[in-house]
This record gives sequence, structure tokens and C-alpha cells, in this order.
Amino acid sequence: MSGKKVARSSRGRLSPIDFLFHYEFTVHFLIFVSLILIFAILSPGHYFISPKNIQDFLALAPEFSIIVLGVGMLMICGEFDLSIGSIIAFDAYIMVRLFEITGNLFLAGFAALGVGVLLGLLNGLITVKGKIPSFITTLGTMMLWRGLVYLLTGGYSIPFTPETSPSFSNIFVGEIGPVPVQIVWFTIFGLILLMLLHLHKFGNWVFATGNNKEGARAMGINTDMTKIICFAIVGLLSAFVAITISVHHRTFYALMGQFYELKAIAASVVGGTSLFGGIGSMPGIILGALIIPLIENGLILLRIEYYWVYIFYGLIIISFTILSRYMEKKRLEEI
Repeated sequence: MSGKKVARSSRGRLSPIDFLFHYEFTVHFLIFVSLILIFAILSPGHYFISPKNIQDFLALAPEFSIIVLGVGMLMICGEFDLSIGSIIAFDAYIMVRLFEITGNLFLAGFAALGVGVLLGLLNGLITVKGKIPSFITTLGTMMLWRGLVYLLTGGYSIPFTPETSPSFSNIFVGEIGPVPVQIVWFTIFGLILLMLLHLHKFGNWVFATGNNKEGARAMGINTDMTKIICFAIVGLLSAFVAITISVHHRTFYALMGQFYELKAIAASVVGGTSLFGGIGSMPGIILGALIIPLIENGLILLRIEYYWVYIFYGLIIISFTILSRYMEKKRLEEI
């Protein structure tokens, strides 16, 4: 392993507490706070910080942010998943159709979660066994699952009545007191993956695999299995989000999850995850997962045309990648 790789890996896996006091997290946290202040000041009537908008944000943001947790972890492992939006749509279709057939929403929901895991495993197996770059693998499955959705639905929406099972609906879009349950799920998933990535040996495997796959293999790490598990986690979270969106909107629509893959990559980069693998943290990913919907919410309240959001996405990916590379260069110079 080269000296540069050794130096690079020294930054890879910090404990969650250490990362909270790391200067990179401080920079990203200051950006997060600055965005809140800017939108709070500029939004008409300071509506951005109103209780109603905060509650709406806590309910809607996790419909995207939950996926970022898995995507960020996969990126640390050195891989990408461009198929998450299509998996969301396909999973939602499976759940809605099974509910129509069986009338059992819990059965349909569990089946959707299982399908999500299987689709994630499929991405992982094709990538590692076929020795195909994950960008190509998931680009193909992105088109495959989205195409199947269009073929099976003709592009039309399908009405969905989750209120027939209030207990099921409350699990995904209910409230615990004044707190939307969606943000509770985001917190739970964030804590689980934080412990897995930073406090469990599997986290070491993820960082080592993303940093130097051949070096990780030399240390006895099953890099193929590590990547496949990370893909499966992304598939599971995509399925969970598919259920949440379907229940919340009470319908299935063919464009469900569109562009989530690009937004998830942008959010991970904002949170300090390297596009080149081996570098990142769950606290940073959590922060990035909240910054992207925060920007969307703020721009909407400022009545700025939504097309500008994509310009922001492009600028965010480029600027934060440059920032991360600059910080990495400075870090290598200090060692």
C-alpha cells in the first residue's frame, strides 16, 4: 500500500464523537446553520421557522433523507447506486398491486421490503461477480426497473387506500405527539447505521474496502460480501421510502423517486463523503441528508422557480467535491 493510501486511510474511520469535533464537520455544520438563518430571514413572514413549516419539513424530508444514509455508506465502500429512484417506483408498484390482490397491507408492505433487499442484492452481485463498475450496473437496472414500471402501468397513477389499515399508516406517516413519525424513523436508521459504520467491525471493512480493495483483501476482508451488504442496505431503505411515499400520497405514480439518485449523491458529498471511496462518516451523511431538502424547502418558500434547484445541485456537487479534495490535500501535507 502506498504512503498516500496509508495517509488517506488515517482519516477514514473516526469515531462519531471525534468526527463531531473534526474541522470538516464544523464547516458543513456552519453551512447548515447559515442556510437556516438565511432562509429564516428572507422567507416571507419568516415562515421558514414557523411551527407549521418545521413540522412539514420533519415529515417530508425523511422521504428522501433516509435513502441518503445507505447511499453515503455505499459510497464510502467505493460504489454508487443510480437505481434507487427506479427501485422506489418498482417497489411501490409491487406493494400497491399486492394490496389490491390480497387486501392485506402488512403482507404487501413486507413483500415490498423483501423485494427491495433482493434488488439491492442483485445490484451487488452483478457488480462484484461480473466485475462491472457499479455506475454501469445500476445505470442499467435504473432503466430496467423504470421501464418495467412504465410497461406495467402505461405511465398512469394507481389510487391507493392505506386508510383501510390505520395501524399500518400510522407506522409510516403517523405522529408521536407533535413529532412526525418519519423523522423518528430517520433518527432510528441513522443511529443503527452510525453504530454499524463506526462502532462495529463491519464499519472497518467498509472503510478498508473503499480505501484500497486489494489491501483490504490482503488483510482477509471479504470485500465482495461487504459491497453486496451495502447494496442490500440501500435496497432496503429504498423500499422503506417507497412504502412511506405511497402511504403519504395515497397513490402510486410512475415518476415516483425520479432524480433521487442524483440528489442522494449530492447530499452524501455535502456531508463530506468522498466520491472516490474510503472517506466519510455517518454524522456527516446525516447532516448532508438534511441540507438538500432544507435548500429545496427554502427556495420554494422564497418563490424561486424549482428549476433553480438543479442548478444548486450541480454547484453543490462540484464545489463540495473541490472543497473535500482541497481538505484532503492539506491533510496529506500535514502528515
